[in-house]
Order: sequence, then C-alpha cells, then structure tokens
Amino acid sequence: MNAALLAFLSLLAPQAGPARSDAPRRIVIQVELRSAGEWKTVDPATIFDSGAQVRFRVKTNFAGFLYVMNQGTSGDYTLLFPREDTGSQNRVEPGREYVVPATTGAFRITGPPGQDVVYWMVTPLDIGPPGGDRSRPGYVPLPPAPPPGTKMHTLLPRCDDAVLRARGECVDSTAGPRKVQDATTLPENLKKVPNLKSRELVFIRQNNAAVVSSPSSGDGPVIYEFRLAHK
Repeated sequence: MNAALLAFLSLLAPQAGPARSDAPRRIVIQVELRSAGEWKTVDPATIFDSGAQVRFRVKTNFAGFLYVMNQGTSGDYTLLFPREDTGSQNRVEPGREYVVPATTGAFRITGPPGQDVVYWMVTPLDIGPPGGDRSRPGYVPLPPAPPPGTKMHTLLPRCDDAVLRARGECVDSTAGPRKVQDATTLPENLKKVPNLKSRELVFIRQNNAAVVSSPSSGDGPVIYEFRLAHK
C-alpha cells in the first residue's frame, strides 16, 4: 500500500468534553473509498481492488499520540505517519475526528493479493521516529523499522457468501480490526515500544464503523492490527 500526497489533517470538530481518566479507552475508525471522485464509507472488511484509493477517519475518547505503520503483502514495512512528508503533529484529542491521510491525498492499494497489516498505535508519550526532534518533552525514539522484503504469510481474500447474498458486498470476515494475538508477531521495532503490554480489547461493528474498546482504562500504549484485504 503506497502513500500519495500524504498529510495528517485535524478536523476542527467540537471537543466532546474532557474524558474521565478511569473511563474505558475507545477508538472509532472508518474506512472510506474514493469512488467516482467522491469519498464513501465502506465496511472495514471490504475486499478492495488493486489500485483502489482509501483513507481512514479516526476518533478517540482519550488523548495521546497516533502512529500508523503498514506491513504490505510484498513484505515491505513503512511508517505511514508521522513522517517528514506527512506532518509531525500527531497528537490526538478526545472527541475530535482525524483523517489519515489529508483529504487531498489517499492510500493507493498495491502489492500481491492478500491482506496488508496496518498497525495503529496510540501512546501517552510522544514516540518519535529515529533522528526526530529529541528536544520535545517526553520524546522517546521509535526504533528503526525491520528490513524490507520480509516474507508474508497471508490467505487470499475470500468473499463471505452470507454477506454477499444479504447485502451484495464482497467482504472478507477475517479482515478489518484485529487484536494482536501474539506480541512475538509484531515487527521488531514495535516490540521495543516502552511499556507496551498485552491488554484485553473488544471489537464492535456499528454500521460501517469499527469500534475498538479496552474494558480497563490503563495508561500504556494501545495497539491493534487493521487487516486491509485486497485483490
């Protein structure tokens, strides 16, 4: 999945008030597909065509710093955000919507058929890329990415027959948001993130939005996979 004209845009939506520190953490994510020049929200488990352009809309009920990384079906690993060409302002505030990337750009889906693994992580501390601005308060450098070309073991996307019959949509029930089942499967740099611990996550579908919720509040990083299926 290659990024074209990427930027990170904070929409000036009204803040929903301060989140309680003891409230369960909640992340809402939507996938939007560019179709006929317009953006439309689609099922997170949609099987996309090669060359399709997508973007993500994200909202949390807690503050932190957002990091988005992609392990493509070709095995290449990319830090999508933050980067010099996508902007360095990656702080998210509760109740506000963020679009990744900006509305002027999109992620173009490429690579062999399968599932890209997009890692979404929100941390309480600013974990910057190697060589970043170390003068920022709380800055912790994100370890370098693993070498490119890692062989991926992924199943070919397959339409869920029940959904196809009911809604006429081609979706893969194994795609969309997923808990990181085994920390040993994470890319090497993510294994080294400070205070990264396994936590219980609940995944809920609400219309075409995926809701990731942690029953416990906690104060460590929240990380999960988003599997993007494509032909």
